[in-house]
Amino acid sequence: MTDSLLTETREDDKTAAWWRQAVVYQIYPRSFADANGDGLGDIPGIVSRADYLAELGIDAVWLSPFYPSALADGGYDVADYRDVDPRLGTLDDFDAMVAALHERGIRVVVDIVPNHTSNLHEWFQEALAAGRGSAARERYIFREGSGPDGAEPPTDWGAAFGGGAWERVEDGQWYLHSFAPEQPDLNWDHPEVREDFLTTLRFWSDRGVDGFRIDVAHMLTKDLTEPLPSNAELELIDRTSGRHPLTDRDDVHEIYAEWRKVFNEYDPPRTAVAEAWVETPERRAKYASAEGLGQAFNFDLLVADFDAAQFRRIIADNLEQARTTGSSTTWVLSNHDVTRHATRYGLPALDGRRVKQGTEWVAAGGPEDQLDRERGIRRAHAATLLLLGLPGSTYLYQGEELGLQEVAEISAEQRQDPSFFRGASFDGLGRDGCRVPLPWTASGPSFGFGSAGAHLPQPEWFAEYAVDVEAADPSSTLSLYREALRQRHILQADESLEWIETGRSDVLRFRRPNGWEVVTNFGVEPFELGLDSAHDVLGTAVDGAVPGESTVWIAPDALLG
Repeated sequence: MTDSLLTETREDDKTAAWWRQAVVYQIYPRSFADANGDGLGDIPGIVSRADYLAELGIDAVWLSPFYPSALADGGYDVADYRDVDPRLGTLDDFDAMVAALHERGIRVVVDIVPNHTSNLHEWFQEALAAGRGSAARERYIFREGSGPDGAEPPTDWGAAFGGGAWERVEDGQWYLHSFAPEQPDLNWDHPEVREDFLTTLRFWSDRGVDGFRIDVAHMLTKDLTEPLPSNAELELIDRTSGRHPLTDRDDVHEIYAEWRKVFNEYDPPRTAVAEAWVETPERRAKYASAEGLGQAFNFDLLVADFDAAQFRRIIADNLEQARTTGSSTTWVLSNHDVTRHATRYGLPALDGRRVKQGTEWVAAGGPEDQLDRERGIRRAHAATLLLLGLPGSTYLYQGEELGLQEVAEISAEQRQDPSFFRGASFDGLGRDGCRVPLPWTASGPSFGFGSAGAHLPQPEWFAEYAVDVEAADPSSTLSLYREALRQRHILQADESLEWIETGRSDVLRFRRPNGWEVVTNFGVEPFELGLDSAHDVLGTAVDGAVPGESTVWIAPDALLG
């Protein structure tokens, strides 16, 4: 008994459609590689590791923000959208990086942060100097306060990083910041704001950037008609109607339609993927429209247990969304905002609770008696091989190819994440634990990250995960990723799959159109493959069975040449 889910390819031009089944590797630049030894990763550091990226076998890199920033939010407080932070390099360094990656067949995607700027952005500094009623303040969201003498914020809204969402300036007005106070929200009803971002998209596209990741793509447009609702009233407003005052409004797609026109000015068209935290698959699909951004992140697996039923439902739902929109699916297990999945999978199950898994463990200080590291990495391997076998694009986060665990042992004085300092509940002790600089060598002051220390503390156990250690070990996580990505390029097929009944609720099996099969055993008892199984390509079948908590790829000999 089988059922089929099919996603039609919208473009025949394979160059233009490179993103549809790409493997994209996210680089958090400040924690990837440090070329000048100042403890902060930089653009030349990425260039120095270009061969490593090529050997890994990825199709593209996505760079988290590298723009001038005071680092109030790890670079997501942007002071200048069309330059490189001088601590990370120069525009010439950026051009050299693009050239080095393109020479190796690796495309480049950069982060765009359109909901807010840094409070150091020239526009915001102009707004502060210009005062009440000025044209400069119209680019942001300024309001008079409430209560006697306007001394209270306009509303009781909370910010994502904790605390209130309004900050008072010297002349008594308040500005809206949905995240940190150093990140004032832009007013997307203002034509200058819209035009300036079109200029930014062209600026980076002209420098050879192949695509863009859009930060909090669901939050740009807002209806701030007076009187403003209270927080309690906001909570009662339907978030699926497209008319919520602050999030996922239908009118945001007018902006992305304009962006799509810019993307299509280039040959091949520039790509985009939305970070859109929305309530329903139908709402997410709007961001993946061909008339808009074209692709949207699926974050469902970030809040899922290692559970066959949950994975099956998430896969089926997202393939159906892709079929409806004409986009391709996106799969992600880790990124710069969540606990690394090798750790998440070693923790007790959440039983379907939709929270960022692992934050409670981090908040508790990372107690070792709650974490089964061996099981976590075993499950992480199984989940990664499952995802790499699916139709669509897979986004990897730097360090997951090493099997890195979350770093919980960071003291309060060493932490940098504003969500920690402002008491945001959804992030535990903050997101620093997944942003610790990578270990490249088993020795050295920063495990080869740079010639000196690192901006976040690296634990001693990082030595066993170092690139030079894992590259020499054919059984390492790095070796597994390299081989999986190599085989994926050989085995890749059209964007469809057919589920194969396994007779077990804890085992998933599907077949791609060319005969490539993926079998994942989420349980602990071995699963018999049966005589119809062809050739064991990746993963190890023991006596014709898939071991517990593991994935095996199988394919006909003819497919392998």
